[in-house]
This record gives sequence, C-alpha cells and structure tokens, in this order.
Amino acid sequence: MGLLQDVTGPLSQHMSQLSTASQVGVVAVSIVVVSVVLNVLNQILFKKSNEPPVVFHWFPLIGSTITYGMDPPRFFKENRAKHGDIFTFILLGKKTTVYVGPAGNEFILNGKIKDVCAEDIYTNLTTPVFGKDVVYDCPNAKLMEQKKFMKFALTTTAFQSYVPIIANEVADYFKKCPDFKGQSGIVNIPKNMAQITIFTASHSLQGSEIRRKFDETLADLYHDLDMGFTPVNFMLHWAPLPWNSRRDHAQRTVAKIYMDTIKERRAAGETDSQDIMWHLMNSTYKNGVKVPDHEIAHMMIALLMAGQHSSSSTSSWIMLRLASRPDIVEALYQEQVDALGADLPPLSYEDLAKLPLNQAIIKETLRLHAPIHSILRAVKSPMPVPGTKYVIPTSHTLLSAGGVSATDPTYFPEPDLWEPTRWSKDSPLTPRINTNTEDEEKIDYGYGLVSKGAYSPYLPFGAGRHRCIGEQFANVQLQTITAMVVREFKIRNPDGSNKVIGTDYASLFSRPLEPANIYWERRQR
Repeated sequence: MGLLQDVTGPLSQHMSQLSTASQVGVVAVSIVVVSVVLNVLNQILFKKSNEPPVVFHWFPLIGSTITYGMDPPRFFKENRAKHGDIFTFILLGKKTTVYVGPAGNEFILNGKIKDVCAEDIYTNLTTPVFGKDVVYDCPNAKLMEQKKFMKFALTTTAFQSYVPIIANEVADYFKKCPDFKGQSGIVNIPKNMAQITIFTASHSLQGSEIRRKFDETLADLYHDLDMGFTPVNFMLHWAPLPWNSRRDHAQRTVAKIYMDTIKERRAAGETDSQDIMWHLMNSTYKNGVKVPDHEIAHMMIALLMAGQHSSSSTSSWIMLRLASRPDIVEALYQEQVDALGADLPPLSYEDLAKLPLNQAIIKETLRLHAPIHSILRAVKSPMPVPGTKYVIPTSHTLLSAGGVSATDPTYFPEPDLWEPTRWSKDSPLTPRINTNTEDEEKIDYGYGLVSKGAYSPYLPFGAGRHRCIGEQFANVQLQTITAMVVREFKIRNPDGSNKVIGTDYASLFSRPLEPANIYWERRQR
C-alpha cells in the first residue's frame, strides 16, 4: 500500500492540475499503454501448446493487419521462415491461422463442408457486388446448382465459338481505341486490359445482345464493382464510404441492364437463342423452383465478375512481363508464324494447342501473379492438423496462400524469375511438380467432375468445392488475347529496361501499381 500511495499520490495531484480535456487524453493514453502491456504479457506467458505460434504484435485489435495488408506475400514468407508452415496472426481483431505449402493447400481448400465454410467469410464482400440469393448469399447446395447452370457456357463446343469472337474483339479494340492511334506510343496498360477483358468476356460468355450494351462506361462500372472487394469491406461493407457508394451504384446499374434484357426477351417470346441468359431463364432448381429473374441478373453479374478481376489483372501482368522481355515477344510471334503460317490466318480454338510458349506465358504469369493472394475459410468445428499437435479452434479463421508454394524453390528453381520456358520439358528450370492433370482423381461436388486433390504447390485457380469453374475459359481468353496482341504489336518498357512494376494490394485481388506504362509499336505486315 505504501508503494502504491507513493506512485498514485503525485499522479493524482498532477491530474488535478490538468484541464478536463487533458485528463481525458492522459486516461486514453494510459488505457492504450495498459492494453499493450497486457497484450504483450499474454503472448509471452499464456501460449497454448495445441495452437500454432502467434505472430508477435503490439496492439491487440490491430495485430498484424497493417504489415499483412502492405505486402501479403512478403508477410507470409517472413513468418514462415520464423514459425514454419503453420502460424497465426491477428487480422482486424480475428485470430487467423495460415497454413502454407501443399499440405496446407490440401488441409484448407479440400476441407470438409462440416469443418470449413467460405460463405460465412465472403458474403459481406460478394453480396453487395453480385446481389442477393446467389454465390455466397445462399446455402452451399444451391451454390453448387448455380455453378452447374453456369457450366452450360463452359464446354469445348462453346470455347470453339469463343476464340474467333475474342480475337475479333481484340482486333476491333485496337482499331478504335484512341490510345493506339498511329504507329507507336506509350500507354498505361491496365486500363486497356480491363476494357478488353470485359468486352471479350461479355461477348463470348453472354452473347452479342449483351455485348452491344457494353461500352467503356460500363467497363468502368465493373471496375467500381471490383473495388467493392477491398479488404476493409470484410467489416465495413455497410459503411457509406466512397468506394461502397460507387459499388452500389454500379451494381444497381448493371443489374438493371440484365433485368431489362430478360423482360425484353420474355415479351418477345424468343425461344431459339442458345446463350447463357436463355439457359438460365429456362433452368429449374432440384426443388422444382424456376430460377427467379433477379437471380438470373445477379448470376450474370457473377459470371462476368468472377473472371473479370482475375483476367484483367493477369492480362495486365502478361503485358508488363512481356514488355520486360522483348525477346519473348518475338519468340511468341515466330511461334505463330511457324505453327500457323506466315499469313497468320484467323485464330481458332484448335490453334491454341499448337502454341506451347503462348500457353506457358499464362502459366508462368499466374505462378508469380496469382490474382488472389489469400483464400479464407471460417472454422465450423475444431480441426486437428495431421502430423502436428495443433488443433485449430472455431474462434480462428483459416487462410490459404497458394502463392507461397508457387514461389518455393523446392518446386520451382529460381522461383522469383519470370521465365515461361521453364514449362518446357527440357528446361533446367522445369517445375518439380506433376503437371499431368489427366491422372488426377475427380470428384463431383454438385456441378460436374473436378480435380479432387489440392495437394499441389501450384493452384492459381484454387481447389476443392470452390475451385474456379472458369479456369478453362480464363486460359482460352488469356491465350487468345496474348496471341492477338503479339500479332499486332512489338512491346517493351518505355525506358528499354527489364524492370517490372510493383504490386498494388489495395483490393483483395493483387494488380499492378499504376501508372504501369508500356511502349508499343505496330508491326508492319
């Protein structure tokens, strides 16, 4: 008591001499200091032996949110070096357990539905963007049915019709876009690739009628929808923030375009169309309920958005990587001349298989620039981690970071080097992984057979029941766009260097920092 009085006596006397505002400030600072001290002591003295190690942090609610958000891949790699493949960090006040490497990919992405849940995590992000009653705003069984409906647009026959459409869209874009007037110039390429991917996807996946309603303004609306995926919206999806206001306006505008088209079609009584909208308009759930019009509109948004953010980002990275390697650009052009003929006839779906380097460009870019750096799952029941003493409790969120294993030297020699030729069999940099997907065990989660295994270091499209169903379309789209760009242009960095721009992690989907300029020069053919 004597010691406490010795300390508090002078403090009380000092406090009495301060203004009310100053006293409030002192109290606030004291609370912060005490909470920091208690938080540090809790980390040091009360470690749970059956839970993964916790990344040290000073502030209890902020935790590692800032350092993680600034550069997630670096955060994962640095803490993997300190703690191993499994560790926990505090993300916006929530204990988030990361498990990297192939075993982690399998544990999280192929987790049983009774153990892990994507809907609880993502509905706050996706529902305002896509709309009600679709994707993560409905039970998982219904989502699986919706994915099965979507596969109508993702068959080999469909892809055969898509390649000429995509190729013509790209050629028309470069003829009409003012950024590509003349024989050469410099352009901030992400804006153009966002437009190209939305135009090609809308025309091929959703038909010429929908494509005619898309212009640069509508492409910008899809960008506003994309920005609804900013990480802070895990908590503040409801807040009247500027990007949320633009997101909501964009969602209403785009949904109305689809709803109006549905009404026009019903009024006209057309029955011979074979596009995805007509397919949805004539689809019925297993319980006998026809798909409501508002769900059709929202699924149409999801169909385009699900690939737009990833294809837009990936196509931008492809162009920037190619600009850093003009030698690869010329090798791609020569590959087309050798395989298809010097006159470069109109591109077909079958032609893509004749262009292995063109295919490798997509693989290698996705390896270093996977659009989604973090895949989250809610824990629904305690999950023992095989081969360890750890049990992940329901108070944690699980996080899979496939990009860590995709840049692991164990599997990819010189992993930070962008080298598309590594995907050829005779390359000294050939990945030490099984690239033969034909032998993989398949499973049907309710929307058709997909690869069951997630035990791989290379999973740019995820795995398990939530594996991206648009994987094949994305490859077809990106290969076609790349082939058409190489036919039309030589490209390089404006300063002639081989440097590559940094990454912007402001959205949940990583993209190039802008301005991301390239120099283009039209080929003389």
